[in-house]
Amino acid sequence: MSAPPPNPHLFRLDGKTALVTGAASGIGNAIARIFASAGAEIFIVDIDAVAARDAASAITASGGKATSLQCDITHQPQVVETFRAVNASRPLDILVNNAGVSHIGNVETTTATDFERIFRVNVAGMFHCLQSGVAAMKDRGGVILNMASIAGSAALADRFAYSMSKGAVIAMTLSVARDYLKHKIRCNCISPARVHTPFVDGYLKKHYPGREEEMFKVLSASQPIGRMGQPDEVAYLALFLCSEQAGFLTGVDYPLDGGFFNLHG
Repeated sequence: MSAPPPNPHLFRLDGKTALVTGAASGIGNAIARIFASAGAEIFIVDIDAVAARDAASAITASGGKATSLQCDITHQPQVVETFRAVNASRPLDILVNNAGVSHIGNVETTTATDFERIFRVNVAGMFHCLQSGVAAMKDRGGVILNMASIAGSAALADRFAYSMSKGAVIAMTLSVARDYLKHKIRCNCISPARVHTPFVDGYLKKHYPGREEEMFKVLSASQPIGRMGQPDEVAYLALFLCSEQAGFLTGVDYPLDGGFFNLHG
């Protein structure tokens, strides 16, 4: 018996409007590109106006629909205005809260300034976007996807402030999912392990000058699967979670970790 033909409508976002924060580079950019290829109209929101504009232009040049908006998510009035601008154009269907910053240090080496910076971006910034996103979707439903990290639920060395912030992301995800069931808003999060992004390259260049290739191999081998994840791999999981085929899924943290949780030995 032959297999049924593939469904051309699987994981499509035709007619949907998606706002992706931190979408000028890395995982956010991969999500914006792949969502656009699946038919969504994308609003690329990033603190770097030039990079956001370039990212939107690249999507448009490839036949997709994308608009760039500069926004610092730590400033709530900017976030409110950004969401207002999007809603003035089209009703918002999908919000991907991807913008965030990282930090290396334990509880002793993390300064109050470091801690506050991480909290301001990764926790308060996400709160601002969640608040505006829920307000935009409350009357018609929608999908919210937050970018967490395995650091939010596993003990990683020298990631004190970052782990704190991603644990908060997971908690906020569950809370929003529970509170807005009756409004038909689904809310999930993805917890990636180490993903090869420009941040990784910058980290290696700063801390291991001249040894970047060697240390890249060390970091890759530290994951059971033997390599880092790729931004597109995160983006394809995000596409599924934001598609109609995932309509029965809400309030879940998805590890995308190369076997970290179950195979780390």
